[in-house]
Amino acid sequence: MEYGISTKCLYGNGLEETVDRSGAISFPIYQTATFAHRGVGESTGFDYSRLQNPTREQLEKVVAALENGVDALAFSSGMAAITALMELFRPGDHIITDCDLYGGSIRLFDNISKKNGIQISSVDCSNCSHEEFEKLIGEHTKAIFIETPTNPMMNVIDIAKLAEISKKHGILLIVDNTFMSPYFQNPLKLGADLVVHSGTKYLGGHNDTIAGFLVASTQELSEKLRFIIKTVGSGLAPFDSWLILRGIKTLALRMERAEENAKKLVSWLCQEEKITKVCYPGLADHPGHEICKKQARGFGCMVTFEVESKELAYKVLKEVRLIRFAESLGGVETLITYPITQTHADVPKDVLAANGITDRILRLSVGIEDVEDLIKELEQVFHE
Repeated sequence: MEYGISTKCLYGNGLEETVDRSGAISFPIYQTATFAHRGVGESTGFDYSRLQNPTREQLEKVVAALENGVDALAFSSGMAAITALMELFRPGDHIITDCDLYGGSIRLFDNISKKNGIQISSVDCSNCSHEEFEKLIGEHTKAIFIETPTNPMMNVIDIAKLAEISKKHGILLIVDNTFMSPYFQNPLKLGADLVVHSGTKYLGGHNDTIAGFLVASTQELSEKLRFIIKTVGSGLAPFDSWLILRGIKTLALRMERAEENAKKLVSWLCQEEKITKVCYPGLADHPGHEICKKQARGFGCMVTFEVESKELAYKVLKEVRLIRFAESLGGVETLITYPITQTHADVPKDVLAANGITDRILRLSVGIEDVEDLIKELEQVFHE
């Protein structure tokens, strides 16, 4: 039986027999480092929590079900997940990335991956034609890495189009799906090979823990990643696994409410004279609007906008109170971020400029408050 997405948030596929026999509705926290053996060659299926733990295993089953993957692996952070992912590649391998990525990903690629001999090419995947993109692929190209919508400029990339190109050339398509969450978008169904999540964000949903995920489309990729995670030791701890499990139970409700708020807030932002640009895929004039409608079930809860001056940006960040000035996203609270000094502080200035990330750009992660309260606060900040 195929469950709907909201049911999967609670039970995963519900097909696997749980290791817990107590009948507990809240899956237990197996807070243990190691597991006893009944005898030589007689394992319970769990040996050492670096390798696997029942709480983490349950979480991974739920996330795999949400993304329609063969397997999901839970890491200590989103960046730990991407770092482990890069261990699939060898010196001399070439990876094509989108130019507008989370600053931490850019920092990893530029300062760690390149040092380790991985060649990285950056391109605007939202505007690159099929022919132009194929010219970037050489004999050493092994993967394409994208986010969609992108962070922070909300560019939309056609996943199915890139999947067609990647399959033609026998390379991996990796999609960071953090902004949309599996509730709104499932890249594996569109032909991607691997999905990345910062579980800290919408999956956890409460700004109370840090986690990351890789979701594999094939058993072969799963086996390679399982070897990596047990070797490098970056698996998610039991208590954090439980926190993310608990958060996912309300994912559907949170995403629906936050998107509803985001749409109303965007309507207000578009009418505010001191705002010069609003980036949100739900706007009919957004360049990626039709693609987003085709590949996702919603437009998400992330909004980026540009104000008329740096001074106004500083004023907004200093005077908001209900909206918190903080560097994260995806929680129940509305957060506002200043990418140029926070999420993208380590990105080279020429890359920032090319991507349109200026000192007037602000990014909102819209939460589940009464949206009228959010609008009133912004009105007050803009006009007092």
